[in-house]
Amino acid sequence: MPKKKNRSSAKKRFIITANGHIKHKQAYKSHILNKKDRKRKRGLRKSALIFKGFEKKVRSMIEA
Repeated sequence: MPKKKNRSSAKKRFIITANGHIKHKQAYKSHILNKKDRKRKRGLRKSALIFKGFEKKVRSMIEA
């Protein structure tokens, strides 16, 4: 039986925390930044926890 492989793209994008939650980097911070105010851009710098509904799906992609 072939080995089950994990998704390399997911491995790079998500991190599992010590408590078992999944962290990700926030979107909308790569371009068209001059129309976004400082406060919004500052908030986007921080990483966030993934939505609870996607957690099972993302976990299956990370852990083979």
